Amino acid sequence: MTKTANPAGEHARCDRAPTTCDAFAVQLAFTIDSAAGEVSRTVAIRQLVIAGWAGRDAAAIEHHVAELEAIGVPRPSAVPLFYRVAANQLVQDDPVQVVGSASAGEVEPFVFADDGALYVSVASDHTDRVLERTSVALSKQVCAKPIATRAWPLAEVEEHWDALMLRATIVEHGHETLYQEAAVSTLRTPADLIDRFTAGGGLPDGTGMCCGTIGVIGAIRHAPSFTMELVDPVLHRVIRHGYTLDVLDEVA
Repeated sequence: MTKTANPAGEHARCDRAPTTCDAFAVQLAFTIDSAAGEVSRTVAIRQLVIAGWAGRDAAAIEHHVAELEAIGVPRPSAVPLFYRVAANQLVQDDPVQVVGSASAGEVEPFVFADDGALYVSVASDHTDRVLERTSVALSKQVCAKPIATRAWPLAEVEEHWDALMLRATIVEHGHETLYQEAAVSTLRTPADLIDRFTAGGGLPDGTGMCCGTIGVIGAIRHAPSFTMELVDPVLHRVIRHGYTLDVLDEVA
C-alpha cells in the first residue's frame, strides 16, 4: 500500500504487504451501541496513533504543557503531534501491569476505522511519567493503553460532538476522587486530527487514534485504579471503563 507524502501522515497507511500488516493486528472486542441497537464486533487494529497537544485553543494547550513541565517534561516541538505506538499496547483486560509507581492515566476519546466506518470509544493514554522527561514517545510506548469494550458510530455524535463530556476518577487513600472532567470542545475534533494526520486521506481501516486529553484536577499523579467515561448528554448514554494496576517491581 502506498504511503502518503506528507510528513505528519507518512505512516497513516501501512506500507507493508497486507498479510504482514495483519500479523501485527490486535483483536479488540466491542459492543457497538447505535440507533439500530447493539451488535458485537471484533475489530483488528494494526496501527495506533496518539494525538498529543491536541487542544483546540492556545490556553488549553498551555495548561497541559504547564502540567507536564511541572514534572519535567519539555515543551513539544509542534502542536498537534502524532506519536506512533505499537498496536498491541491496546488492552481491554484488567488488571494492567506496569513497572514501578511512576505511571498515570489520561482519559481520551478513541476513534477507530473498521470496514469503511468510524467509531468512537474511550481510552486511557497511560504513560510513564519518569521516562516522559526523557522521551514522550518512549514513555507512551512502554505502557499499555486500556480501552473500553463499547463504542458508538462516530456519525451518530458528530453533529453534537462538542456536547460530549470526558471524565476520569482515581482511587486515593481508599476513596474515589475526580481526576479529570471537561467537555471535548476543548479538544480538536476527530475530523480535524484525522485530516492533519493523513493530509485529507481519511483514517484507514485498522487504525485507531487517541484524540487528546483534558487537564487534570490537581497534579498529575499515580493511582492504583483509573475509571474513565465518555458521556453523551444528548442521546443519554455513557461509555465507561475502569482498570486497576498490577505494579511490578522496578529493579536495576
